[in-house]
Amino acid sequence: MISKLFFDNDCISSFLWVKEESILFKLYPGRIVLPSQVYFELCNPSIRHLKHRIDQLCLSGMLSIKEILLNTEEYYLYHGLAIAPPAGEKGIGKGEAAAIALAKAYNGVLASNNLMDVAEYVKKYKLEHVTTGKILVAALQAGYLDETAGNQIWRNMISRRRMLPTKSFTDYLKTVDS
Repeated sequence: MISKLFFDNDCISSFLWVKEESILFKLYPGRIVLPSQVYFELCNPSIRHLKHRIDQLCLSGMLSIKEILLNTEEYYLYHGLAIAPPAGEKGIGKGEAAAIALAKAYNGVLASNNLMDVAEYVKKYKLEHVTTGKILVAALQAGYLDETAGNQIWRNMISRRRMLPTKSFTDYLKTVDS
C-alpha cells in the first residue's frame, strides 16, 4: 500500500504561496491529506486566496481533508500533543499535532518543516517524515525540475517568508549529498 502524506500548514503553504503545488501532485498523486485543523488554519481571512486554492484542489480530487474523530487513537494522541499535554511537556500547534496523530494512526508520512516541534515525535513514533527540501529533492530526482528551477522556487518560498534551512536549493543539495 502507498502511504498517504499528512501535511501541516507550513509545509503545504510553502508550495501554495509560490503556486507550485503541482509538484506535490506529480510526486504523490492521490496521497495528499490535510488534517481539518490545518484546513481551518488556512481559512484565515487574511489568506483567503490559499483557502480558495485548497477548496479547488479538494473539489478536483487532488487532495483530501481528514477530520480527527472523537474517541479514536488519533484523537487521544492529538489531544495529548496539542490540547492537554502531560505535566511538564510543552504542547505543540494543532496543525502539527493533527498531522502527527494521523500519520501515526494511518501509517502515513508526516510532511512538516517545523522540526523544532515534530522531531521528537518523528523519532518517538518512528514516523516517515518529509520536508519542503526533501520534496524538492524528490522532484529533482524524478525529473520534474532541474537545479535552476529548484533555486527559483526556493527563492520564491523565502521571499514569501517560508523558513527553509539554507539560502538556496543548491546549498540544500550539498547537505543532502554529504
